[in-house]
Amino acid sequence: MTYRDVASKQVLIWACTAVASRMPVAMAPLALVFLVRERPGGYSLGAALAAAYVIGEIIGAPVLGMRLDPAHGRRHLAFGLAGGAAGFAGLGVLAGAHPVVLGAFAFLAGAAPAAAAGGQRALLTSLVPERAVAQALSAESMLMSGVWAVSPVAVVGLALGVAPRVPLLLGAALMASSIAGHWLLPAGWGKGEQDGEAGRFRVLIRAWPVYVTGAASLTLLGLAELTLPALLEQRGIGVGWSGPMLAGLAVGAAVGAFLYGLRPWPGRLRARSVVLMCGMSVFVTLAALIPGAAGIAVALVLAGTLQSGALITRNLSLREAVPPGAVAAGYSVMYAAAGAGYAAAGSLAGGLLQLVAPSTAILAGVLLTLLLTALGWWGEGRRDRSSAAGDLPVDTVAAGAEGAPVAGGCDTERRL
Repeated sequence: MTYRDVASKQVLIWACTAVASRMPVAMAPLALVFLVRERPGGYSLGAALAAAYVIGEIIGAPVLGMRLDPAHGRRHLAFGLAGGAAGFAGLGVLAGAHPVVLGAFAFLAGAAPAAAAGGQRALLTSLVPERAVAQALSAESMLMSGVWAVSPVAVVGLALGVAPRVPLLLGAALMASSIAGHWLLPAGWGKGEQDGEAGRFRVLIRAWPVYVTGAASLTLLGLAELTLPALLEQRGIGVGWSGPMLAGLAVGAAVGAFLYGLRPWPGRLRARSVVLMCGMSVFVTLAALIPGAAGIAVALVLAGTLQSGALITRNLSLREAVPPGAVAAGYSVMYAAAGAGYAAAGSLAGGLLQLVAPSTAILAGVLLTLLLTALGWWGEGRRDRSSAAGDLPVDTVAAGAEGAPVAGGCDTERRL
């Protein structure tokens, strides 16, 4: 159970393909703001386009994820990525078009490839031995942390140094190139699903506690990110420090993902998740209360370190909660839940900052996160008890038993 089990030519190809497909996703919201910021009401229009993009993701991920065929998923992923490339290209080529046209392209760019992340994660776990799934998910988290750290810098540099449309055109080219990468990988990640979409929907709904906790972590960190400039201003610190601090948060997330995959960790997945979420809440609370820039930066780095571990436990829990044929669809629903959590964080931040101080807004987000974490923990415990009592269908119970060993090889959760 080391990272050597993950190192292979196929995983390297997967990594290049995943970076090419997800870099545009990370670039999109900021790139949309820069695309129209010089038009009348540019910042408001940019926010509206970013909202259209996120809404597309939230709708597209579960709808298209439910249709992913484990045996022939490559075909579905290719169509989705092609649609996303078309959306990004339309935004770049028609940058001066009517806002409704831009909104339609933004929605397409978000919705069409929204199931790709879930399908790619399922494909990654099929490329490694079962004992190394936790390490594979840790490696993916490290890779994506790097993508999210680099993408804002790339957007700002290209938009200001070359032209505002260039980041979106680059996104279209990257997403199109990722389609070719998939043809160097297996056609799917498992046997075809026999239960159809209706059966898949039922087992996915039963995994709702995992989605709640996953969304909670993104809601808290999203709220901290969005209110950070206002918090720094409240503390008398230059808002220019928000960029380096957020980069430090991304680095902390990468370090946390690496540490999670280094060794087995004790306890059940749901207990591990609660501990990590509570720890993250403590550090975000400290970031809201500490007056100095150095203290805020350290607290955010530590919060990011624990948050990446919490997300990995959620992905491992999802593998236990659904049958193998529905894992990619489950990841897609998780992606939608995370997007909804981040969108809710934006709305909550906008509303609270008009009423209370930034530090108080962050503390309100911490309280909401703890409530959602408790709800998810209760729901997972209830589902486990029902599973042990034989209330769940056989396929769901079997999925839990099959997925149980993957959490670093030490997880004691079993479905009987």
